[in-house]
Amino acid sequence: MSPQVAVGAVVVKEGKILLVKRKKPPSKGQWAIPGGSVKLGETLKEATEREIREETGLRIKAKKPVYTFDVIERDEEGRVRFHYVIVDLVADLLGGELHPADDAEDAAWFSPDEIDQAGINESTRAFLHEFFREKTSPPGAWSFL
Repeated sequence: MSPQVAVGAVVVKEGKILLVKRKKPPSKGQWAIPGGSVKLGETLKEATEREIREETGLRIKAKKPVYTFDVIERDEEGRVRFHYVIVDLVADLLGGELHPADDAEDAAWFSPDEIDQAGINESTRAFLHEFFREKTSPPGAWSFL
């Protein structure tokens, strides 16, 4: 068994970032950057655009990768249950109406002030703090590095 490649989309609208509440493991019930597995023959950008459409109903234009990390979840005996190598791409919102679907239990826009109180999974919270310079930006504003 090998790690699976997955993608996520960092989409910002009116100073808020798009997140989904995961319906399935890993990170079931937690808020995360929307995305999912790359299918054979798909580029990272194609997979990102498809996954966001399927999970949120939104159309996006995926751009460059901005963050790569591993999600490794083990069972009680230490055996690997999931191992994803996740590549997050920044994306522009093109249109559509936000509604959770597919692997998303819920979907919403979060301001910088809400990310620490919203039950966001640890890897997403760490990424957002690293990617967005919250402490040097005016309150409520996202600043891209």
